[in-house]
Amino acid sequence: MVIGVIRPVYTFNSKVHNVTSRLQRTSQWSIARATWYGNPSGAGSDGGACGYQNAVDLPPFSSMISAGGPLLFASGKGCGACYQVRCTKNQNSACSGKPVTVVITDECPGCDSTHFDLSGTAFGAMASSRKGQQLRDAGTFNIQYRRVSCNYPGKTLTFHVDSGANPYYFSALIEYEDGDGSLSTVELKEALDSMSWKPMQQSWGAVWKVNSGSPLMAPLSLKLTSESGQTIVANNVIPAGWEPGMTYRSIVNFH
Repeated sequence: MVIGVIRPVYTFNSKVHNVTSRLQRTSQWSIARATWYGNPSGAGSDGGACGYQNAVDLPPFSSMISAGGPLLFASGKGCGACYQVRCTKNQNSACSGKPVTVVITDECPGCDSTHFDLSGTAFGAMASSRKGQQLRDAGTFNIQYRRVSCNYPGKTLTFHVDSGANPYYFSALIEYEDGDGSLSTVELKEALDSMSWKPMQQSWGAVWKVNSGSPLMAPLSLKLTSESGQTIVANNVIPAGWEPGMTYRSIVNFH
């Protein structure tokens, strides 16, 4: 998927439904294996199997990302989920024991179910002051992790329309979901007076698509349901005259 060259970002009204999240958070820590890849002070990848492209080294991701094993990546449904990770001095003498938050942005093929293949930046962030490289030199060891809510201050739900989209085929990368961080379903509605929602299919990673037998009548609204069942309707977020490669942003986010 290609997001396209720098172009204006358009913002449209949206509305929120069912704002009570049912995803259960826990204060308990679990054990996972951790490795790192890429540049020692880099983002590890360009967004990889989730499709976030080069944005992962910029705020709000800021290279604090990870590829996930099968249970974490969940065939792409885990894209955008946030986790706290930490390691203690019992696991490595360079560990600080302080948790850092990472986002799943890629897949770790062949890894254990809950394996975290962290960026060099994220891996080093678990270390005590000035011991980041010492920790990275360890290569691999067990860490502690727990699922947490995502929080992207100043960001709202954003839709990057695929460069291959056309009136009969709509596809977009969806990102910056607060709360669960991951989506279970996405639906599309045509024009202002339409009451019919078309289910979208997960294309790959965080990219969702719909094939239509006739030209889609914009503006298009998108209804997103999070992993825990919270739903947001982004009314008319894709305007009439939309173009492939453009970026469109709603004014709301999950709670």
